[in-house]
Amino acid sequence: MKFGPVPLEEAEGKVLGHNVAGADGRRALRKGRSLTAEDVETLRRLGHDRVYVAELEAGDVDEDTAAGRVAEAVMGNGLRLSGPSTGRANLYTTVRGVVRVDVERLEQINSCQGVTIATLPADTAVGEGKAVATIKILPYALPRATVERAVEVADNGPILTVDAFPAHRVALILSGSPAARERIERSFANALRPRLEALGATLDAVEFVPLEEADGESQLAAAIEEHAAGGAGMIILAGETAIMDRHDIAPRAVERAGGDVVCFGAPVDPGNLLMLAYHGQTPIVGAPGCARSPKDNIVDLVLPRLLVGDRLGRADVVAFGHGGLLEDVPERPSPRSRLP
Repeated sequence: MKFGPVPLEEAEGKVLGHNVAGADGRRALRKGRSLTAEDVETLRRLGHDRVYVAELEAGDVDEDTAAGRVAEAVMGNGLRLSGPSTGRANLYTTVRGVVRVDVERLEQINSCQGVTIATLPADTAVGEGKAVATIKILPYALPRATVERAVEVADNGPILTVDAFPAHRVALILSGSPAARERIERSFANALRPRLEALGATLDAVEFVPLEEADGESQLAAAIEEHAAGGAGMIILAGETAIMDRHDIAPRAVERAGGDVVCFGAPVDPGNLLMLAYHGQTPIVGAPGCARSPKDNIVDLVLPRLLVGDRLGRADVVAFGHGGLLEDVPERPSPRSRLP
């Protein structure tokens, strides 16, 4: 593509390179339009004798065609294409789910001169109709070889997909002092129910296990085993006091029920006191007290991944540390602001 100034006599049919303002300062001609004879006369009346234009050469692909081809190549399940227009195409979700991004191949495409794709972070939970990527071709045209190189990166499969949330029934097992039962049930259920529903899940059961007696651990284990055997897609444990140690009552109860504790503790604040475990294929989340807050916390990182079917391990939880400093929540007993 050629780009530069030409005399008005040579401008007709070429692409206007820049916006042109009229005598009143308002835009008279928009950049990117193919100049007509009337446009050329408008430029002449405005006192121009030369104008910056783009001229496509043999083998060039115009910006809209290039944007559409790249967008269609990278787009996978759960997405729809909007555009292209002015060299831009957008991808929107058609389902509720989790965005998957092949980051390495995304970088390869963005290394192609003149091609840009900006996406949401990988593994972001999204609703239907959410914009997850925008593809923008920078110049008015690209060499065909550049477009083909970008498209070829996606030959082995789409680079962007959305995995839809399946329907899940979730059991919430709460614990603490019987005197505080109503408050505990209200605070956790009210915060977790809308979160789960936004992820396509249903809070199917809320059970309370008092832990003041010696058999509290065995009761908690029995409840875990019962809900796992009953087909719960996930079990969430929470209570008056967060899990404070790898050998606290909740992790001991998980193991007593035949489950495996994957990790205790997360490099996320609020949410350091997370426990993650499994009973067979059923994930068990030991939620800290911050789960009662409507603000983002550790559960907003783990619930989407678990509900979409990811089996998280300790390495996955450790990786949450990058970006794990979240906005503080007033529900915690010791907010950061109280530190001297």
